[in-house]
Amino acid sequence: MSTQRKTAAWPLTWIYAVLIVYASLYPFDNWRVQGIAPWAFLTAPLPRYWTGFDVLSNVLGYAPFGFLLALAVHRTQRRSSAVAQATLAAAVLSLCMESLQLFLPVRVPSNVDAALNIAGAWGGAVLARGLEWVGLIDRWSRFRDRWFVPDASDALVLLAVWPLALLFPAPVSFGLGQVLERLEAALAHGLEGSPWIEWLPLREVELQPLLPVSEMLCAAIGLLLPCLLAFGVLRQWRQRLMAALWVLVLGFGFSALSAALTYGPAHAWGWVGQEVLVGLVVATVCIVLLSFCTARVCWVMALAALVWQLALLNNASADAYFSLTLQTWEQGRFIRFHGLIQWLGWLWPYALLVYLVRHLSASGQSQNA
Repeated sequence: MSTQRKTAAWPLTWIYAVLIVYASLYPFDNWRVQGIAPWAFLTAPLPRYWTGFDVLSNVLGYAPFGFLLALAVHRTQRRSSAVAQATLAAAVLSLCMESLQLFLPVRVPSNVDAALNIAGAWGGAVLARGLEWVGLIDRWSRFRDRWFVPDASDALVLLAVWPLALLFPAPVSFGLGQVLERLEAALAHGLEGSPWIEWLPLREVELQPLLPVSEMLCAAIGLLLPCLLAFGVLRQWRQRLMAALWVLVLGFGFSALSAALTYGPAHAWGWVGQEVLVGLVVATVCIVLLSFCTARVCWVMALAALVWQLALLNNASADAYFSLTLQTWEQGRFIRFHGLIQWLGWLWPYALLVYLVRHLSASGQSQNA
């Protein structure tokens, strides 16, 4: 097996690049040609108005990309200049995104934004190079060999993405993947006025919000899923319990951060109600019991729990108050983070579903061979 397959940095780099493209070109509508060269922004006058938030978001938006790409290059091509390659790739990506923004009415290309993007990627790449220079990257490699099985890269990517997916507000705490209602609305809007609208199936019964017991189950399963995923790639029982503790801490921490960004710091813990607390207790009991099971049993239980949760979530509607919450994210400052977070929350459960089915099928075939 090659070194590149063993590092999670490459898939994380590609995921982050796709998210940058989405965030840079959102909302993807009303494209038009203005008769201006796509590179004209490079020689345009500097913008008169800018804020610290704009500077920080442009720098920090590309810093993880530079860090991940430099780390991936270092892990797979040790003789290459990781910082130079990461900075060059970020420059190409940023300039392409700024050029394409010229064709979108709600986005304005800027040479300052491009420069800040490149600077952020360079800073991230330098940080990765510094961590490698002081030996922290090698320490992580040794830590990973002690804790995780060799074929754990995909699982580590999913585990790394899960806390970020919680940043986008969800109708139910830890209930990721509730997309059916919005998907139906998007299809109806897209097919409106066309003969294909008659092909769209209509529900016989209108969706209703989840009952409290269902919210509790979804919260419990949402906390349990990343733990069971980790149990399948960890080596020892003690490591499983420590990983589960970290999952719970990160889950509550990032959910609190999401609430603070949406409603204000004073309401950071307002989402922790009775359903969430009972769900935490149920998840904790299940974590302790399943920590003694084999990796295959953990993943089978994860698959069953995931299907159950998606069925509960997608057969329920979000309340009107939650729709107003989404408008807070989809307008104003949050538009810069809309694509970076929303799709993670929507797609993470389905990526986990594909991972579990693929690995359970592969392990089943190897046992039958």
